[in-house]
Amino acid sequence: MRRLRHAALTLLAALLLGACTHAPEPRPMPADATPLDLPAFMGTWHVVAHVPYFFENGKVATRDVYALREDGRVENLFVFRRRFDGPDRTWRGLSSVVPGSGNREWKVRFVWPFSTRLQVLEVSEDGRTALLATPDRKLAWIFSREPVLEDGELQALARRLAGQGVDAHALRRVPQQPGQEREPILR
Repeated sequence: MRRLRHAALTLLAALLLGACTHAPEPRPMPADATPLDLPAFMGTWHVVAHVPYFFENGKVATRDVYALREDGRVENLFVFRRRFDGPDRTWRGLSSVVPGSGNREWKVRFVWPFSTRLQVLEVSEDGRTALLATPDRKLAWIFSREPVLEDGELQALARRLAGQGVDAHALRRVPQQPGQEREPILR
């Protein structure tokens, strides 16, 4: 019975992830996109807003922790809580930089053999914030080195994502501390 349940859950996860692996025609990177300084991008990024998808729904205090491996790939730890007083949970992923992308497009895999792509659209000059999206711009994330951004800065970043083809009205705040709501960024 346990093996059957495990097989059913594995099949369900594979079907759900299969929906995320469609490789649409990628949108080009911004014309002024300079190559990403990959070592400087490594470290902890708090997910302060996103266009949510089913694996991210209901999670709080989420962050991505990136570490460059000797083989050039990027280890990706997705750390989250189901509630603020709960323990950290971690999903381990592995990313590969897409050749010719200036380190700005990655092939991301959390469950073999399924993968998706994401693009690092922008990193602020001071390295505090970053904008990421899937090539089709249906999913997007606003990252910050700090867990909380001021509303005005968050709204400005959402508008920058809109300029990149993201439906910024679909962006929702990711609660990083108690009292924050999963509210729309732009109204």
